[in-house]
Amino acid sequence: MRSTPPSDTVPYARRGVALLFPGQGSQQAGMAVGLYRQHPGFRDLVDQVFTAWGPGAKAVRDDWLTDTPRVPLDSVGRAQPLLFAIDWALGRMVLDWGIRPVGLLGHSVGEVAAATLSGVFTLDEAVAVMRDRVEHISGAPSGGMLAVRASAEQMAPYLHADVVVGAVNGPRQVMLTGSTEPLAESERRLRADGFTCMRARAVNPFHSPALEPAALRAVPALSALPLRAPRLPLYSGYSGAPMTGAEATEPRFWARQPAAPVLFGPALDRLLSTGDLLLVEAGPAQGLTALAKRHPAVASRRSAVVSLLPARPGDGSGDLAAVRSVLEQLVAEGHLASGAEAELVGAGDSR
Repeated sequence: MRSTPPSDTVPYARRGVALLFPGQGSQQAGMAVGLYRQHPGFRDLVDQVFTAWGPGAKAVRDDWLTDTPRVPLDSVGRAQPLLFAIDWALGRMVLDWGIRPVGLLGHSVGEVAAATLSGVFTLDEAVAVMRDRVEHISGAPSGGMLAVRASAEQMAPYLHADVVVGAVNGPRQVMLTGSTEPLAESERRLRADGFTCMRARAVNPFHSPALEPAALRAVPALSALPLRAPRLPLYSGYSGAPMTGAEATEPRFWARQPAAPVLFGPALDRLLSTGDLLLVEAGPAQGLTALAKRHPAVASRRSAVVSLLPARPGDGSGDLAAVRSVLEQLVAEGHLASGAEAELVGAGDSR
């Protein structure tokens, strides 16, 4: 099993492969549990994260695998480590197949997973970053996030000191974030004015200034790490552009991410401007898949998007089928040899 990004080339393919990694809000009860139980390779990768996490990992794992968790999944202490583990393990699995992506793009915590796969962090370093982040944010103010089908400019009348635009996911898809009551008031006004809104699964005001004091407490720990420039093309959801070596090695760049606004839409624009791509979402819920499908490059079928997990976990039986479907697409487009899907995916025990 490779522990660093592969340097070998892939056979000629019509379009490059890029990986998308979702973040806070994409967590679901039962996400990837079927794959963990059926796919030994994926299970081994997730267990590497749990082992690196150390004390507390067993409780997170046990809650994830049970139908009666002791701590709600939306709690930052549950959602963040699980999302990182699943995103990283899915991405690492794709790299271990021999795929060399032309781009990695993560949303929120997904950017840490993408950066780890591109070599900015080792796995142990990334887990230490995530563990430190969870500790600081757990004591941060409560609040939430609200998805709104509108442009960032249209949101101006609904913003104030406690409610800001926390993410721009597309031309008409933004996330508002803020403390509980002010966000609820903005939601009431938006709905009254005819906007389509949906609450995201978050109990903190991620990507708002309210989280900045807690987020910046991570600077000392990050400053102690030997941060590196990306070895695979890494697109940042915080700059909306390819990540530079200067950004990747700046501790404050990483520390501020829980409080800084996400520019996933502009970053996806930059990624898709490089040519026709097969986008592969490596994480739960298919939220980034839905956003990508609205992009003109995908809507026109010049580019395409597929997901390694189903939109809803169900009983877990669809997890392995989703992985097989992506493998079939990679074979069809010439990224893998014919028959690779049978060799690379197999059912293990169902513990």
